Amino acid sequence: MTKILVIEDQREVRQNIEDILLLENYEVVSAADGEQGLALAQKIVPDLILCDVMMPKLSGFDVLSALRQDPKLATIPFILLTAKADHAAVRQGMTLGADDYLTKPFSLDDLLQAVNARLTQYQQRQNATRTQLDELRQHITRSLPHELLTPLNGILGTAELLTNFYDSLSKEEILESIFDIKSSGERLHRLVQNFLLMADLDLLSASPDRLTAWQSRLAESIDVLTALNNILARLGPTHPRLDDVAMVITPLKVKIAEPDFRKIMEELLDNAFKFSLPGTPIQITATEQDGTLQLSIQDRGRGMNAQEQQRIGAYTQFQRSIYEQQGSGLGLSLAKRLTELYGGELAIASEPGQGTTITITGWGIET
Repeated sequence: MTKILVIEDQREVRQNIEDILLLENYEVVSAADGEQGLALAQKIVPDLILCDVMMPKLSGFDVLSALRQDPKLATIPFILLTAKADHAAVRQGMTLGADDYLTKPFSLDDLLQAVNARLTQYQQRQNATRTQLDELRQHITRSLPHELLTPLNGILGTAELLTNFYDSLSKEEILESIFDIKSSGERLHRLVQNFLLMADLDLLSASPDRLTAWQSRLAESIDVLTALNNILARLGPTHPRLDDVAMVITPLKVKIAEPDFRKIMEELLDNAFKFSLPGTPIQITATEQDGTLQLSIQDRGRGMNAQEQQRIGAYTQFQRSIYEQQGSGLGLSLAKRLTELYGGELAIASEPGQGTTITITGWGIET
């Protein structure tokens, strides 16, 4: 049964609303002030909230603001009840995230129309989320088997070669085979981790508990230059493209968790390496602009046309029949999603045959 919380300090008005909703077969819980109403919302997690504006202890605006900051309650439809018909009060409520408002006195039809409309809209959002999750499962079903089998076949094939011919292989050939197995294993591990991370990000909007866990990371910060040096060091001194990387970095501390910054940069650098030729430069630049970070990675590779840029998303790799680089196409999509999680924006400037520049803006700088 749909559960509606009514927060109204006027007893007669509150009782009238309860009676109307009960006749429509809704489950109704009520509170006589904002403080009690907020506590009830946190306890019962209703499907919709009707809340008066002018109340003792906490106003309707205070209740709404608190709810919108709670991941478990942030998406609950919220209808303000107000005796104020002035534009400023309505605007304030909508700015805080109210879904609708009713001006007292309101009719039975006005109340039921507002309630039904917001519940329907909420259900449509829930259905859309479920559709997105179904699409994600389908993408994984189509993409994962092939992407897993490619490195797995490399591991099994090389292991079989070593098993069958170990006594006739030179030390160098054995070491080369071991390196191939290690590389395929690392690729397989990274692929699985990326699929799991993308699934986790896709589930955030549908799972308040997951969002709460992620929010704890939003208060962390990193030193950009140190983090970038560590990332390049992880590539190892023998990486064939390490000498192609040049950095121009302003000393900055940026508000982002180190694992997420590392994942973003590793995926963006991996794309730059894969889609540009060895010996061509890759430039990393980080500066402060209007109190936020502006970071860019520029390569001189094959680039993308406008249509390809618009189609950027998970599990899409452009022109795979022409270009032989392996991958599920998750890297750029993951970088974009993680960037946005920290309030940033990832932009792409690219021309076929000229190269690509990825720019990240909007991350806060710790002073």
